[in-house]
Amino acid sequence: MNLGFYIILAAQFLSALADNALLFAAIALLKALSAPSWHTPVLQEFFIFSYVVLAPFVGAFADSLPKGKVMFISNNIKILGCLAMLFGVNPLLAYGLVGLGAAAYSPAKYGILTEYLPPEKLVLANSWMEGLTVAAIVLGAITGGVLISPGIAEPLLRWWDVPFVTTPIDTAPELAIAVIAIVYMLAAIFNLYIPKLGIDHKPLKHSLSFLLGDFYHNFKLLWKDPLGQVSLAVTTLFWGAGATLRLLVLGWAAVALHYDMASAAKLTAWVAIGIAVGSILAARFVHLEHSVNVLPMGIAMGLMVLLMIPVTNPTLAIILLIIIGMMGGYFVVPMNALLQHRGHLLMGAGSSIAVQNFNENLSIFAMLGLYAVMEKLDFGIYLIIAVFGTLLAGSMGILYKKHGHDQDNGKI
Repeated sequence: MNLGFYIILAAQFLSALADNALLFAAIALLKALSAPSWHTPVLQEFFIFSYVVLAPFVGAFADSLPKGKVMFISNNIKILGCLAMLFGVNPLLAYGLVGLGAAAYSPAKYGILTEYLPPEKLVLANSWMEGLTVAAIVLGAITGGVLISPGIAEPLLRWWDVPFVTTPIDTAPELAIAVIAIVYMLAAIFNLYIPKLGIDHKPLKHSLSFLLGDFYHNFKLLWKDPLGQVSLAVTTLFWGAGATLRLLVLGWAAVALHYDMASAAKLTAWVAIGIAVGSILAARFVHLEHSVNVLPMGIAMGLMVLLMIPVTNPTLAIILLIIIGMMGGYFVVPMNALLQHRGHLLMGAGSSIAVQNFNENLSIFAMLGLYAVMEKLDFGIYLIIAVFGTLLAGSMGILYKKHGHDQDNGKI
């Protein structure tokens, strides 16, 4: 791996760090505004709405420009979303603008790997990318939790209050959002130094009808490809459940461990640490041509989620969350690498990842919607955990039954 690859990693790390810290700051902002509890999952739905609606277009956008430039533009959109929050725009709408930047960013950040590296280095590169992204999730959760805690925020707010200068920053959530905007700026600076690569699979046309038709063609192509189908189904289920799990941990920590928002935010970092360990193990033991063999780990992950219900000890909670994360990292990294490789061969990196994002975020949208409905109906957190753990284990079981013993899934 050369310097260019590490610049890509640094840009992704900073952007992912800001993304994950911003979630907790935005949730804290909702609480400060006395928003109802079901607004929390809806907040994330506003974020991923752009992933679903713009999926036919962001892939073409990522493939029509150098990927580093796409990442730079996307980070600046995220900065605008942060500023919108600070200047009084409804947090749901402002967070949706950040989601627009993230939707445009995602095809570029993964697509650049398939253009910059040979196929035999993709699992290793993905383990680096996922491992560093997980490190950003860990530090993002910790940073978000620290910035919204009164003990840290109050002295920082006094320092921030410059004489004769009026700013919209008066509360801990607003301070956190301002700091996060600065991190996005640093990420944008790194984007300027990403190696400029030739444009691969540039769209033939940019008309609305052509892009929609091309996206639908690519959508069918991936789902009909045997290896594309299983990897797309697995990653779709994983990220839908994973996004919901983060909110489950926040609610579960409040009830089972009696944690406040700041402490619960830090607790989510242990899942990310587990994912990092699982990613490293996957890079060491799983080869691209044997990726389908990791499916049973997804079933086990769903069953481990159910074990959250009886746990009330903080140490046991940390151990359990690490194990859940390890299982997730071990099976999703090979599936992600396989999906990227098949998509790159079939249609182009940016377009294939846009299809992947569409499916994954449609899953997230549906699962968060289910979570919001259960919150609205005052379901207990343990019942919600049981529903999602069973859903994950059962879905992975169905996929394993269909694909796990198939010896002719296609050629890598």
